[in-house]
Amino acid sequence: MEFNIRKLEEKDWDTLVSWWDEWPDWQNPPKDFLPDNGTGGLMVEKDGTPIVAGFMYFTNSKGVLLEWIVSNPSYRDDDRQDAIEFLILTCEEYIKANGKKYIFSIGRNKHLIDTHKKLGYNVDTKVSHEIIKKI
Repeated sequence: MEFNIRKLEEKDWDTLVSWWDEWPDWQNPPKDFLPDNGTGGLMVEKDGTPIVAGFMYFTNSKGVLLEWIVSNPSYRDDDRQDAIEFLILTCEEYIKANGKKYIFSIGRNKHLIDTHKKLGYNVDTKVSHEIIKKI
């Protein structure tokens, strides 16, 4: 497994939108809804192929939201799950290195929820809803 991880760049936006569009039940968020206007996160690649990305919302508390994790629907190599775990674990390291100690994430995708459980996250089994209003 030879992954590369890097900060998201402006040039990644079209790729991310195409991924969100390809996954059923997903809607891409507006760029200005995301941290640093769509560049506030990390991208995992292998041999130049982007695999998975996620965004980190830093707050004025000790908590960070790890959100909008999205993967390349066309990437089906055996190490796909490893790439997702690598992203989450690297985000954890980055968040901790920046003096934070809590990570909060919202999810409904079973595979992503199971991945978080595997990595030691507490998952509330009660249904909740994202509540958003553009003002």
